[in-house]
Amino acid sequence: MLEWVGLNNALAWWMVIGSAVMFGGAILLVPVLVARIPEDYFLHPRKEMPGLASIPPAVRWILVILKNLIGVACMFFGALMLVLPGQGILTLLLGVTLLDYPGKFRVQRWLVQRKGVLESINWIRKKADKPPLRIESGET
Repeated sequence: MLEWVGLNNALAWWMVIGSAVMFGGAILLVPVLVARIPEDYFLHPRKEMPGLASIPPAVRWILVILKNLIGVACMFFGALMLVLPGQGILTLLLGVTLLDYPGKFRVQRWLVQRKGVLESINWIRKKADKPPLRIESGET
């Protein structure tokens, strides 16, 4: 694959640009998004986000499709960034979070319950003057 990318100079440059944009976006957006997670988000599964009921169904479907397309793009670029410069794991996690699939909430809760992940999230939340996340197992 790397040989093919080397033969396609324009593609290689677009991949470098995409990697840089994703890296910059991750640095800027991750703290903001982590701070916006409600502290009790992982205590019970949520079926729908508040406020979606007021959006017309056609617009809601368009938003869901766009969100999933962005999730697929993040998964694709994240996989590429595993071998190219960039935040591959972080971008893959963002893609997993954006995609809609059965069992998504269980996967998210399992990831957040990992000691290092929860500590990192709560460190970011503390810097933003937000309470730590509460999860089912009693950890904070």
